[in-house]
Amino acid sequence: MGKLRLEFFRAATELDIKTVAIYSNEDKGSLHRYKADESYLVGEDLGPADSYLNIERIIEVAKRAEVDAIHPGYGFFK
Repeated sequence: MGKLRLEFFRAATELDIKTVAIYSNEDKGSLHRYKADESYLVGEDLGPADSYLNIERIIEVAKRAEVDAIHPGYGFFK
């Protein structure tokens, strides 16, 4: 997991902010899924790019998890 994501989770924990992560099938084992307080699979039958761009599903997850804000991300890394 990238240093920036680890820093995000550390800061959220220090501020007592609940975190919710989304992940694709290919990212099932990614550390960010386990660092978050809750995590949800998006784009069950899609590749990573299509999963993370599945706005309807992301909004559905956000509503279910009652989130206050969504980090827009900053692109895909290889």
